[in-house]
Amino acid sequence: MPIYEYEIVFPNGEGGERFEVLQSIHDEALTKHPESGLPVRRVISAATIAGRWTDMKSEDRLSDRNLAAKGFTKYVKTDDGRYEKTVGKGPDVISGDS
Repeated sequence: MPIYEYEIVFPNGEGGERFEVLQSIHDEALTKHPESGLPVRRVISAATIAGRWTDMKSEDRLSDRNLAAKGFTKYVKTDDGRYEKTVGKGPDVISGDS
């Protein structure tokens, strides 16, 4: 479902506070703020698209599944300062202890 951006409309026609609402594409546009009841209008804003160089795409490239498929090993630091393997080959734990 898309996230729509709305803004409060003041009596002089100027826009006020903006907020986002998760709605079905088939839902009618809001005419009043869900909490205050003030009049609102839908605002045209840029869509978020997971393109080649976006954060969403980077997260996919760094997923455990993708790293394993490429032959990498991934370690995650624990609270006690050790590193535990989450995917790949190599020791299960790496620590600074001798």
